[in-house]
This record gives sequence, structure tokens and C-alpha cells, in this order.
Amino acid sequence: MAKHKITLLPGDGIGPEVTAAVVSIIECAGVDVEWEKYFVGAEAISRFGDPLPPEVLESILRNKIALKGPVTTPVGTGFSSINVRLRKTLDLYANLRPVKSMPNIITRYEDVDVVVVRENTEDLYSGLEHEVVPGVVESLKIITERASTRIARFAFEYARTHGRKRVTAVHKANIMKLSDGLFLQCFRNVSHNAVVKSVVLPVPPMSRVRCSGPEPSTFTIASLIRLAGPISPMCSSISTADCSSASGFALFCPAMSGALPCTASKTAPFSPMFAPATTPRPPTRPAARSDTMSP
Repeated sequence: MAKHKITLLPGDGIGPEVTAAVVSIIECAGVDVEWEKYFVGAEAISRFGDPLPPEVLESILRNKIALKGPVTTPVGTGFSSINVRLRKTLDLYANLRPVKSMPNIITRYEDVDVVVVRENTEDLYSGLEHEVVPGVVESLKIITERASTRIARFAFEYARTHGRKRVTAVHKANIMKLSDGLFLQCFRNVSHNAVVKSVVLPVPPMSRVRCSGPEPSTFTIASLIRLAGPISPMCSSISTADCSSASGFALFCPAMSGALPCTASKTAPFSPMFAPATTPRPPTRPAARSDTMSP
């Protein structure tokens, strides 16, 4: 019997290729894993009529850990985001994303070693929207003391455990004085006498590629609300995990957004583990351990 059981959600688009690479790395490292594979997203809709079948949640609840590839989220219509549903159902309140410069890889910024701690359950990503009157739609930005305090404690506990000497709160409290102001106040309440820093997000998150704010190398841990999360692509991210220390679950995802179906199968090497049954497998590749997968 395998020592570890992990729920495997290949996802859509490039998802199967990305997760196959991770599976190969884990197996080459000699880790004894039994993968419980399930479909989510567009594939699950076509098969079961539900993008997140109950069996998937049961598997994650049982195993406490999952590896998930990117999943297609319809734009402006269709089913709700799988990521949001998983976060809410499993209370995955902390998105932990280490960002570290890699040797011999040239990037815009150098000597980066920062951990982004992102609140995962609130802010505009909650998806609470309604039509006020025809032609006027309101999207609610929800920030609570409970969630803000919880993510601040997570950030400081992580800093103490891993020897990080400074935690930075990233916010927009200069404009959103009540909502981001509450987040910032909770951060200060938790900090006590620790070395802390507060930074106003200098540009809209989606414009972060031109980063007019502080150099990434000035951060060690950045704690922020959900919408400010795209700050992390400032440098090459080597890993990311949605994790909740309260509920004890960990959902590992790629450090990217979107399933990118237009690029699927164009750049990644062929992986027999996720190939359709009708696809011939190259003889040079080892046989997949399909007997350890759940249907």
C-alpha cells in the first residue's frame, strides 16, 4: 500500500500537462504515492453536469491534500469558478506563494526571496454581485475583522517559524479607507512589537508587470488582500499552495492563471499518464501507473 494518498485534479487546457510534470518529479524523487484522479471543470460538466462533483470534495476531505491543474472559468457567464468554490468549501483562507530568484535565470529583478501571503476568501473575489437597476451592477468588496486578523496571524506565525525578520502589509487604504483600512488595522493589532511595514499598492494589480513601486528584493513576507495577489508574478515563482492551517487541508496549484487551452499540447512533452485511452504511447516512455488511480 502507498504511504501517501493525494487527490489529483488535472484540470483543463494545459492542466494535464502541468500536473503530469509534477507527478513525474514526485515519482522520480521516490515518493510512494497513490493518486486519486478526478475530473473537474469543463470535462466534469460534460461527463457529470457539475464542474465540481461531490466525489472530488470527498476525496480531498479524506486525503487532506490535492494537486490541481488550471481549470477553465467561463468569462461573463457559465458556472462559478472552481477555485472559489474549493476555497469557500474547504476554508482555504491562506494562499502561500514563495517567490525566489533562480540561479542562471535572467529576470527583470534579481536577488528576490519573498513569500506572498494572500487572504483567499474575501475581497472582490468573493463574487458577491447583483444588479441594482437595469444597466447598473454592484460588486461587493467584503473585508471582515475575523478574516483579516486570521491572515495576519498566519503571516506572522510563518515569519517566526521560517526565520523571516519583516512582514509587509500591502493595501490600498489611502483610497478604500474603511475596507482596506480595517485590513491594515487588524495587521497592526496582530503585529504587536514585531518589525512591520505598510506599503500602499502603487499601481493597479493587473499593471504590476511594470511595477512602479518598491523593488521586490526589499520584501521578505508580503501580506495582502485577495485582489492584490497578482503582485507575485514580479519574479519567477517556483511554487504556490492554497493552504489552511485551521482546517488542515492543502491544495497545491501551479503558479499561473487560466487553463490556456490554445497552447495545450504545443510546448510540453508528451505524458502518457494523462493521455486518452485511444492515444498510442511511445515505447520509450515508462508505463503509467493507472492502476492506482480512481475513476
